[in-house]
Amino acid sequence: MATERVTEHPDGTTERVIDRDSGGTTYVERGGSGVGGVIIGIAVLALVAIVAFFLLSANRQEAIRTDAVTSAASSVADSAAGAANAVGDAANAVNPAN
Repeated sequence: MATERVTEHPDGTTERVIDRDSGGTTYVERGGSGVGGVIIGIAVLALVAIVAFFLLSANRQEAIRTDAVTSAASSVADSAAGAANAVGDAANAVNPAN
């Protein structure tokens, strides 16, 4: 004949012990509530979301910075081209034979 005992622990886990008369074998089955695993899963998911947000934000800031530098360089190049044209026009005005 088998004897079965079920014990509930304060952390929410249960333990079921079955004693069988044949051979003196004892089987112990332990089960948990699984709440700890769910909480860990949610925490990991939140951490991944936070890291992704910061990486995307940094990437966006880098793109804005690159656009600003490109615009400034283009403006300087346009100013240099305008100055070169003005110098060329002034040289032609002083010496119209060329």
